[in-house]
Amino acid sequence: MIRHLVLFKLNEGVSRDEPRVVAGARAFEELGGKIPELEFWECGWNTSDRPIAQDFAINAAVADADALTRYVEHPDHQAGVALWREFATWVIADYEF
Repeated sequence: MIRHLVLFKLNEGVSRDEPRVVAGARAFEELGGKIPELEFWECGWNTSDRPIAQDFAINAAVADADALTRYVEHPDHQAGVALWREFATWVIADYEF
């Protein structure tokens, strides 16, 4: 199994209640039921007020590297990424477990 972690930071001046951000979060919230390669899916807004905290997180799992590639290339994933590209940056970590 491969764990896929993504941490998003909203760009300076962007707030989570903006319509485009709400749409981006909704797009990712819905991915769990749209992409068959996802064996586990959760995402949500950060609740910590620590200065080093990121704003939004995805925690997912797929069976193997091929499944991860299919997930990344899936049109619904790509559509969500296109939304987030407009207002955030992110970092990822993929590891076997």
